[in-house]
Amino acid sequence: MREREPEAAGRSGSEDQRDREGDRETVRDGEEDQRDEAGAVEQERCPECGGDLEVDEERGETVCSECGLVVEEDEIDRGPEWRAFDAAEKDEKSRVGAPTTQMMHDKGLSTNIGWQDKDAYGRQLSSRQRQKMQRLRTWNERFRTTSSRDRNLKQALGEIERMASALGLPQNIRETASVIYRRALQADLLPGRSIEGVATAALYAAARQANAPRSLDEVAMVSRVDRSEIARTYRYIVRELKLEIEPADPESYVPRFISELGLSEEVGYHARELLTSAKEAGIHSGKSPVGLAAAAVYAGSLLANERVTQDAVSDVANISEVTIRNRYHELLEAADVDDTYDRGFRDP
Repeated sequence: MREREPEAAGRSGSEDQRDREGDRETVRDGEEDQRDEAGAVEQERCPECGGDLEVDEERGETVCSECGLVVEEDEIDRGPEWRAFDAAEKDEKSRVGAPTTQMMHDKGLSTNIGWQDKDAYGRQLSSRQRQKMQRLRTWNERFRTTSSRDRNLKQALGEIERMASALGLPQNIRETASVIYRRALQADLLPGRSIEGVATAALYAAARQANAPRSLDEVAMVSRVDRSEIARTYRYIVRELKLEIEPADPESYVPRFISELGLSEEVGYHARELLTSAKEAGIHSGKSPVGLAAAAVYAGSLLANERVTQDAVSDVANISEVTIRNRYHELLEAADVDDTYDRGFRDP
């Protein structure tokens, strides 16, 4: 027993040393916790006056209630974008998944099966699995369009998406066109008319409602129906659905023409001034807004010393050079341009 006492003492000393080290680590952890708590307390106080801080959720700011100092700004609002005042309204507005859209016949509430023949790990499926997935896709498409109305909507909304992409129209115009087509289908306006014709007319009306109009010739170029049918169907759905569409303003075409021609904003300023003078003189009545806009852009380019040919403007606006020349002279007369300047202003 006496020979083992030094070993026992040695073990006891090492254990005491480890215990002391553990105590020191515990003390350090406690000091760090105290510093964190002190920092949190300081964060709750204004660094200038020591007043209480308040969170303004509407502006995303943390402000001192005493001196008004903004301590933090641009905070992230992690709440919903809607407000609810009772439990029923909250349950009605709460949602998960992607937002609904009018661009799909089922408003995007169905499930789609991807076209990639890969599993969740990115590995290629076997031939048997690929055949099975193809059958599932076929039956999924059949179940998504179980009625003739769904098939009609699917075809028409696909046409609207295709034409809007070709014309460079934004998403809000596509959604509006889809709503107009749905209203026409619900009002039973399609019998005797083609799906493509009504879809094209709905897109044309939506573009005019959004003050981003496209001419009938431009729409007819991307449509599968001719210009006369588009115009006839457009007048019909506007009359039956009582759509409030103002006459096309020539100024709404000017920014697009200038952008496609690569001209400066100064040209747009002069073009709008010429169109304003034409409206005051009353010469815009009965004239094509596209022709007036093209002539104004051509005249504005000469005023800004950025010469552009009538042929280039004609290609962009899709109208003849004769129309540009006729409207061009009318705009000059309405703007009361003097003879000397007029001669230097004309296109050689």
